[in-house]
Amino acid sequence: MWRQIAAVIVGRIEDGTYPAGTKVPSVVELSTEFGVAASTAQKVLAHLKSEGVVRAEVGLGTFVADRPDS
Repeated sequence: MWRQIAAVIVGRIEDGTYPAGTKVPSVVELSTEFGVAASTAQKVLAHLKSEGVVRAEVGLGTFVADRPDS
């Protein structure tokens, strides 16, 4: 399930819904939108961070990473 949610977020980044530098939904927002546990939403964001798609800023949230190819 988390892979499907990650794919949706990547799709939104690619289609411009979440442009580079903008905030992506929080764990709570993802949990609510997709009807999953917070741990699943955390896994989504951790995966996207490990792939370099997003960057986390402590106390501020998670943002779309600036990609040199975009």
